[in-house]
Formats: sequence, structure tokens, C-alpha cells
Amino acid sequence: KEDWGEKRREPNQKRILKTKYAGSGDDDFRPKGGGARRRNKGKSGSSTAPPNKPKLTAVTIPEVITVADLAALLETTGTAVIKDLMKMGVLASLSQPIPGDQAAKVARGMGLEVSRGSDIDAETRALEAEEDRAEDLRPRPPIVTVMGHVDHGKTSLLDALRSARVAAGEAGGITQHLGSYQITTPAGDKITFLDTPGHAAFSAMRSRGANVTDVVVLVVAADDGVKQQTVEAIKAAKAARCPIIVAINKMDKPGADPSRVGLELLEHEVVLEEFGGDVLSVQVSATERQNLEDLEEKITLQAELLDLRANPARPAEGTVVEARMERGLGPVATTIVERGTLRAGDIVVAGSEWGRVRKLLINGQEVDEAGPAAPVEVLGFQGVPRAGDSLRVAGSEQQARQIAEVRQQREREERAAALFAAQSRARRGEIFGEVARDDKKETIDVVIKADVQGSAEALRGAIEGLERSDSFGFSATCRVLRAGAGDLTLEDVQLASVSGAVVVAFNIAPSAATLAEAEKLGIDVVRSTIIYDALDDIEARLAALVAPPPSKWLGVVTGRAEVLQTFKIGKGIGMVAGCKVLEGAMQRGSNLRVMRGRDVMHEGKINQLRYLKDEVETVEEGSECGISFDDFDGVREGDVIECYIGGGG
Repeated sequence: KEDWGEKRREPNQKRILKTKYAGSGDDDFRPKGGGARRRNKGKSGSSTAPPNKPKLTAVTIPEVITVADLAALLETTGTAVIKDLMKMGVLASLSQPIPGDQAAKVARGMGLEVSRGSDIDAETRALEAEEDRAEDLRPRPPIVTVMGHVDHGKTSLLDALRSARVAAGEAGGITQHLGSYQITTPAGDKITFLDTPGHAAFSAMRSRGANVTDVVVLVVAADDGVKQQTVEAIKAAKAARCPIIVAINKMDKPGADPSRVGLELLEHEVVLEEFGGDVLSVQVSATERQNLEDLEEKITLQAELLDLRANPARPAEGTVVEARMERGLGPVATTIVERGTLRAGDIVVAGSEWGRVRKLLINGQEVDEAGPAAPVEVLGFQGVPRAGDSLRVAGSEQQARQIAEVRQQREREERAAALFAAQSRARRGEIFGEVARDDKKETIDVVIKADVQGSAEALRGAIEGLERSDSFGFSATCRVLRAGAGDLTLEDVQLASVSGAVVVAFNIAPSAATLAEAEKLGIDVVRSTIIYDALDDIEARLAALVAPPPSKWLGVVTGRAEVLQTFKIGKGIGMVAGCKVLEGAMQRGSNLRVMRGRDVMHEGKINQLRYLKDEVETVEEGSECGISFDDFDGVREGDVIECYIGGGG
């Protein structure tokens, strides 16, 4: 007889339903209580449990990262990251790229140590070659950057050294590009010159020149002395740890005083040999071609002391100091070869652009190769590289293309992240009912297109630094949406139309079709060949936003008052504004303008002006007064009254 007791369930057992995770056979029966599990835990748990994962304490955040990738990096959920971003006022989805600084804030909020990094280093390492051996190094020409204040004769001095006429072709006689040339001295020595602009807006371009240079020639006008950009040039040279040779120019002028120049340089710790220092100096005249050979000799002497050497027998490495889009030639990158030899046919990468070298130009003449310290114009890039990019020779076209594509993708992500950050602020205001824009702050959007990349960057820096404000807290700033080199395109105009931006076309001639499209969309195109004019135009627009100009000439502003309270007094007088004079003085009978924010509410004359109960001629700053108007009853508390004298009314 079969023993059914062996198959029958005990009272304290239950049947477990089979699933794909359940076992089979006798394992289908499990005790009700957990005692057995607790008793067996010590026997098998130690051998099957996974090891404890080390606690995350530090992370490296790239320049751009998606929310999902950030959550994985921080070992948390996407929901937790989104919540943290919302606390910061950022609305983002899992697939949305965000800037690295926002991601870093999230990580720090979780108590993690944050470092910033980029995968660009891996791409650069892929192009790096071995270090040069001492026996492979050969003497090379010095790279000399010419710096100084605007209109002190830097380009004229180079013209004299090269027997050329570059300065005559510059708009306004002011250098607005970074030029590069190579000369051969009567002794047969070669010298590479970089000519940097002196205008304040081109400080970044001067710094770029100093970073690739061996010697700085500081040009100071003997009749003008040390000026603002002279000081900037000294700081750039010291930061780059470059020796300085002072060229005291314009010695042919009647007011030339080289001793004054030497004393003023002492204030900035530049001590000439005549004053007991070690800084070489030469008194020259570019127009009269005086002492030019002496300047060349001192540059050659300084180069010998530096013992400049490089290996020409290796793939070229260099720095792009200027880049432009030239009609008929395409992208042109002015490059200083730092080591190696660049040849026609080489495949090169500079920043996010790559190409096969189609042509090399030195001093406008085509050459087959360019060795160390050569200032060469490289033709053949697929697009315009950025000034300051490192140029490297790639091993193959495939490698160059892949590196450029990775960098271009990163740049697109950075632009998308920046755009998303701006849109997120607006969306936050719409969703939560916040004011997306401060009523006392205005912004002018600007799109910049220039003939060369360096000028576009200089304009971007100068325009973004412009700001106008008044004593009432109103302010206006600029935001550059795009800055690049090349012709003004329909895409640029369409981008400007999205936010009503101003287009600055610097040293380029927009096509008739582009100008017609801009006019159709109501976009202002500021065309300029001198940087002063472009900046003055934008500054005037900022000033108009802070304080709109009167519709007619009202005179000179003598005072401003804020309306504290309004009163209605009979038919003969009408509305009276009780005011406090904030600036200057209010005068009876003068012209006035009533401002509400940036809106002009009324232009007319002061009818009556009272202090306490007495009618007076003038009320000074800090005092309270009553003002009545001719034919205007719309004044309100908080309005600002401007007083003008000398206009026609």
C-alpha cells in the first residue's frame, strides 16, 4: 500500500504557485513561517550575497550632459535629478542636455566632490606624436609679436620693415586684424612678425599673439607716451613670460620725448637699459625708416639668447591665430607652425574643422611646405576654424573626420544646452506665473558676422561688455546670439528675426538679397568697417532703451523728480503731482517729460512749481514740490518727471 503520508501536505505548509522564477519538485512546498529561512540564512548567505559596492564620493562632470546620463553617473534615478533641477528653476526631460555647471550643482547637492572635465583630451592625445629628441632639434626663426596702443605706428613700423603699405589699406588707419609676415634681414636671418590690433576691443587677439610668441616688440609713440593698450600689452607679455623690446616710434615728430616714455614705463616695472634695467630699446621712425636695422639686430640678439630650436622632421603642429572665409578661396586659416613641417596634401585638424591642405601661402606667395615658426595661410579646410585652435596633422582622412565630427557634436550640444537654459527660464515664468522679464532690465540681442574670426570674437567681447543704466534702476545690456566669420546669410537674418536682434556686418558686404530679406523682416543691419562705429551704434541703442530720446529738442536735462502722490485741484489748475527732486533742480517754465518706465507719457512745460504753499522759481535736489502741467492729467504715482532747459519747447 502506498504511503500517502509522504505526499500529503503538513498542516503548517502551503502550496507555492509555479512561475518562471519558482523551483520544481519538493521545493514547491515552503514553510509558512520564516523560521527555517532565518535558521538557514547564516549557512548560505555569506557565499551567495554580492560584495558591497564602494560608495560614490567624487564625479567628473563634462561640459554638457543629458539628464539621463547624469542620473547614471550619480547612481540615482532620473526623477531625483529632475526634482533637483526644478528646485534650481530648470525644467528638463531625461533626454535633455544641460550645461555642466547645472549638473555640477546637482552633484554637489548630493554631497559629492565635483571636478570638471572634457573628452577633448582623448582626441588631442590621438594626434600627439612622441617628444622630440635633443639631437633632432634645429635652430628656428624667432616669432615676434608687435604690440602697443592704437595709432602708435605698429603697422607702419612693419610696413617699413617689409617695404609694404598695409596701414594705408586699413579702415580709419587702424589695424583691425591680426596679420602675420616673415622678413629676411640684410644679414640673412629670418624673423616672423605678428601685428596685433591696438584697439581696446582686441585684447583677446593680443593675448593670442602673445601666447605663440618668443619676443614682444612694444611700440610706444615718443610724442604720446604709455597709454591704456600699452599697459594691456605689457601685462599680456608678462603673462606669456616673453622678453620685451621697446620700440620708441615717431622720433621724427616735434614733440618726441623718449625720456618721458622710459619714465612712464618704470611705473609698470619695465626698466630700460638706459635706466639701469635689462629691457632693450630702440628709437625709431617708421615713416623716415630710421634705425630699423638696429631693431632687427636686437631682435636677432634676443633670439640667440633664447636658443630657439624645433624639430622640422615630424608632422606639423601649430596654432591658428586668425581665420576667415574668403570669396574664391574658401576658408583660410593663418597659422603659426610651432614644430614640424606642414606640407601641401597633409590632412589637418583644427578645433572642430578638418581638411586636406590644398595650398600654403607665406607673405602671399605659394609654397610647398612651411617649417617651424613660419606664418602660413592654410587653404583646404571644410569650414572656418576658430582663432586660437590647435592645428595638428592627422594620420588619415578617416581619423581627421571622426575627430572633427565628435567636436562638432559637442559644440552642437553646448549650443542646445545654452538655448535650453534660456528657454527654461521663460517656461518657468509661464508655468509658475512668475515674471519672466524684469521691467527695469532690457536686453538687445545681436548677431555678428565679420570678415575674420578674430574680429568677430573681439566684437562679441566688446558688445557683451556694453551696458547702460540710470539712477532710477533702469538698465540695458547686450546678448550675442551668434558671432562668426563669412558672408551674412539668410539663416543669420532669420535667427535675428526670432528675437528682433540687431545684425552687425563688420568689414563685409551683404548681398542685395540678404539685405532685402532683412528689410522685409524688419531687422536692422549695422554695416561698419571701423570698430568704433559699430560699438557707438550699439551704445546708442542701449541709451535709447534706458532713456528714450525726446520727440523734439527739449534742451539740456537739469533735473529729475519722482511723483510721490497726485492731487486734483479745481478746473483752473487740474492735476498736481507731489514730487521729490532726485537729481539736479526743477525750474518753473522749463520743458518737461513725464516717463512711466521707458514709456514717454507726456512732453510739455511746467505750468506751476510750488514749494510748501509758495510758488517758486526753482526746487533743488532732495526737496519736495508740487508740479502742475499744461493740458495733461494722466500723471500717476511712481512716474518720473525730467526737466529740460534751453529747448524750443
